[in-house]
Amino acid sequence: MTTSAGEAALFGILAPLMVLAALGLLFARRAVHAAVCVVFVMIALAVLYVANEAPFLGVVQVVVYTGAVMMLFLFVLMLVGVDAADSLTETIRGQRWIGVLFGAGLLVVLLGVLGRTDLPPAIGLDLANAQTNPTGLAAILFGDYVLAMEVIGVLLVTAALAGLVLTHRRRLGERRTQHTRMRERVAAVAQGAPLTPLPAPGVYAQNNAMDTPALGPDGQPLEHSVPRVLRIRGQQRTAADVLTAEETLRARLGLPAAVDSPVEPVETTTPSTPTPTDDAEARS
Repeated sequence: MTTSAGEAALFGILAPLMVLAALGLLFARRAVHAAVCVVFVMIALAVLYVANEAPFLGVVQVVVYTGAVMMLFLFVLMLVGVDAADSLTETIRGQRWIGVLFGAGLLVVLLGVLGRTDLPPAIGLDLANAQTNPTGLAAILFGDYVLAMEVIGVLLVTAALAGLVLTHRRRLGERRTQHTRMRERVAAVAQGAPLTPLPAPGVYAQNNAMDTPALGPDGQPLEHSVPRVLRIRGQQRTAADVLTAEETLRARLGLPAAVDSPVEPVETTTPSTPTPTDDAEARS
């Protein structure tokens, strides 16, 4: 099989760029940048497939791997988070040296296999594409490499399960549904809690502030009508403040004071109408 000048030039341009993108995948500090490097490698590989008379494989490379698998990868990044840093604490002592030994052993095995491999001259894709490229590709994948395809399928299922495990969050308490809330509200009636919803905070005749308790049907302030955050911070007006303001207003209007009122009513006097005699005396 001969290689044309165009194929050689295309390979000479894309191969170094693919190597750089692969190195970027290894040394990128951000997972999104690593994903972009993988996309570049896959697109360049699709171009090489098309140049080597495998157009169907090139299209599948772009549509399936670059379009679907990488989008799934980015989706997983959004679920897990890109700002999460890996822990540098070794949970297993000596795991780095174990990894180095396993890597060196794998390298020795690969070099031994390559040294004993007989590489016959390439015969091209004419025989494989005798019944069109998709048919030949299917015969090779599911005929000669069926075990490898099954292993890859198991690997993809394992990756999907790993994504589920990483995105799973343990629920700290029971899920509060509407039925659960109503059951708790009915159970709280025995302790004196009201069955109906609490009124909104604020005495609308005087004040609609969130820190002012609402008034019940008996005219007494309901402290639980104030938001819990304000009550925890101590920023709500107490019942005494509301009663004082209420009684002060009653005193100003001349209304009778409520029972056990902390404010004394203010005496009001009706201004008298001046007579002509009083006006004359005032002028003199």
